[in-house]
Amino acid sequence: MSKIYIIHENDEWTIHLTKRLEELELPYETWHLDKGIVDLTIEPPNGVFYNRMSASSHTRGHRYAPELAGGVLTWLEHHGRTVFNGTKALNLELSKINQYTALEASGIRTPKTIAAVGKEHIVSAAEKLGKVPFITKHNRAGKGLGVQLFQTIDALKEYVYGSLFEDPVDGITLVQEYIQSPESYITRAEFVGGKYLYAVRVDTSEGFELCPADSCQIGDAFCPVGEEPEVKPKFEIKENLDEGWIARYEAFLQANNIDVAGIEFIRDSNGEVYTYDVNTNTNYNADAEEKAGKYGMLELAKFLGATLESLKAFN
Repeated sequence: MSKIYIIHENDEWTIHLTKRLEELELPYETWHLDKGIVDLTIEPPNGVFYNRMSASSHTRGHRYAPELAGGVLTWLEHHGRTVFNGTKALNLELSKINQYTALEASGIRTPKTIAAVGKEHIVSAAEKLGKVPFITKHNRAGKGLGVQLFQTIDALKEYVYGSLFEDPVDGITLVQEYIQSPESYITRAEFVGGKYLYAVRVDTSEGFELCPADSCQIGDAFCPVGEEPEVKPKFEIKENLDEGWIARYEAFLQANNIDVAGIEFIRDSNGEVYTYDVNTNTNYNADAEEKAGKYGMLELAKFLGATLESLKAFN
């Protein structure tokens, strides 16, 4: 029997989708690819395959899961299976260099960025960038982990040559201009089936940890004794996004064979938009969705189910 196959390495992020599939009574199977084999001597099963492999898998002890997933996706595509977020999407998920070049190729502006391997070259990259403040980030990362803000080159040197330096899993550090928003927030636009779903306004006043998944949340904000200030939600769904940007992002996703994604962007004080991250293993925030009455995993489950039904009808 044909079914929906979910390729992943994180049960906590996948259970929200499988619950929706169960609600819709859709047949599915999960492939947790922390370890395993790719048997090139056989054909894969029939069905719909959805890749949720994450660039941050190494932070959960699953260092080689993306490489294994890449092999599995190549095998599936070779046999003509229906694959969502396949090899091209995974290629962008695992490299911000690849993301930025693909975005620029689609006419979408990204922050000025220089990639470097080697501590001395990280410093040289910052000097070459010639902008302060600036940030460093890992080329292969996730959840905003590894992001550091620097006001001076000397501060960068102290970090790079100090004990707190965090070596990226692929060895590549990005030095990037810091885009200052007049308000402390970024926007994350969500897409399912290559089509716009909704946008989320994400409060960045407390730092760069932008993962919307419930398991990433850090709890209630600190509240001084005797005061009860209004707590602004970290994630808030916006009803509208400029139609021009929706069209640009949808065209970008189509050009890169990306079916499900969250795309993050920021506006500077002049209103210029900079797109800086494409999350092909996107998650959704339950509190924000409940308040807005919009549910990403439900829409994704419906999309996968409709594709499975079309596949059965075709066969």
